Amino acid sequence: MTLRDGRWRVLLVIPLIAVAVALVVWRGPDWHLVHDAFTVVSWRWVITAIGLNLLSVLARALAWDTAIKQSIERPWPRFPLVFSAFSVGLFANAVLPGRVGELARVAVLRRRITGRQGTTATLIGSVFAHRMFDVFPAAVLVIWVLFTAKIPGWALTSIGLVLALGLALFLAAVVLARRGHRDAIDGLGPVKLLLVRARQGLAIMRSPVAAATAGMFQFIGWFCQLMAVWATMHAFDIHEHLAAAGLVLVLINVATIFPLWPGNFGLVQIAVAFPLVNYGVDYARGFAFGIGLQAIEASVGVGVGLIFLAREGLSYATLKHIEETPDESIDAVLDEEAEPARSRVSG
Repeated sequence: MTLRDGRWRVLLVIPLIAVAVALVVWRGPDWHLVHDAFTVVSWRWVITAIGLNLLSVLARALAWDTAIKQSIERPWPRFPLVFSAFSVGLFANAVLPGRVGELARVAVLRRRITGRQGTTATLIGSVFAHRMFDVFPAAVLVIWVLFTAKIPGWALTSIGLVLALGLALFLAAVVLARRGHRDAIDGLGPVKLLLVRARQGLAIMRSPVAAATAGMFQFIGWFCQLMAVWATMHAFDIHEHLAAAGLVLVLINVATIFPLWPGNFGLVQIAVAFPLVNYGVDYARGFAFGIGLQAIEASVGVGVGLIFLAREGLSYATLKHIEETPDESIDAVLDEEAEPARSRVSG
């Protein structure tokens, strides 16, 4: 039985599912009270939260579009194509463990960019650069929450570690981008050529105006998401200050940074419900709010993602293939990057 065998995958997933179930059983609420919390939901606020999440997705897609335009030469892919690829990536992240969505959005957009060598690796670099622009709005949010919200002691260490990791990765991206500017392509082997192409995706780090533009779009995306959390709190009759919504947003991002199972369901709800107890919110209501919040965000990712998945003529099985055979996906990229090198040698 090889590592590719589906039975191995089941054996690896079972412990993660067991952990999720144990968390819900151990720290689970009174489910009758959770049910009662859903009976008083205000759908007007739910619709508002969905709209704000859609605006957040649009702003983040614009940030990635800005990174792409700095990474590849004209003609650039039109924004509707970028948004389509971004939406498919959201869907993949919502329904599959890991960060399959980041590879999925690259794969979808690469299908639309024909006749260019090295674009796959460059787009992967642009995805990394795009994610790095999350660091600054996240840092501002964390600092604001530290001064205004009631943060439980256990959360401080996790928040600090995540923020430090993000800043370190951002600095690494800047260094790699500047180094990539000096790299020559001619005469490189396939692996080095792949790395150079990937560093080209970080080109936005060398353009202050473009970097500021992408950062602005990410700030807008985070602000819309913050307001969506606040609207969802009102939907569940939790009327707290915006700082409490900021704390929830921080903890959700900490709880989902390593997606062990789809959505880290259970872990997210516990991470949300416990801090809200300090605000006088009943644990069951906080847990129900966590379910509703995750459902609203997932409805946007899944709903919009399904629309564009169909538009691209793709299926869920395609995304599963990316998840199940990431090594083959990497091999395909290597083959693509190696082709011009082979041509130079043979000619």
